[in-house]
Amino acid sequence: MRHNIYIYIFIMAGVTYLIRLLPLTLIRKEIKSNYIRSFLYYVPYVTLAVMTFPAILSATANIWSAAAGFTTALILAYHRRSLITVSLVSSVCVFLAELFTGL
Repeated sequence: MRHNIYIYIFIMAGVTYLIRLLPLTLIRKEIKSNYIRSFLYYVPYVTLAVMTFPAILSATANIWSAAAGFTTALILAYHRRSLITVSLVSSVCVFLAELFTGL
C-alpha cells in the first residue's frame, strides 16, 4: 500500500490553518473575562516550558547534572539575572557536575 505524502501535507496544512483561523472568525468581541484573559496570557510561557523541560533532563549524560543545571537556572532566573548569565552559569554548573560525578 503506497501513501501519497502530499495528501498528508495538505491535511496538516489545512488543520494548522483552521486552528489559527477559527478563533479570528468566531470571536469578534473583546474578551472581557479576567479568567480567560489571564489564561491566554500565560499560554505561550506554559507551552515553552512544556517543550523545554524534557529536553533539559535528557540533554546530559545523567539526570543529576541536568537537575543541578536546572536548579541553578531556576534560582538565577528567580533573582532576575539576565538570560545570558542564566544560561552560562547553568551550563558551567552542568559541566562541573559532569566532571565531578564522572558518570
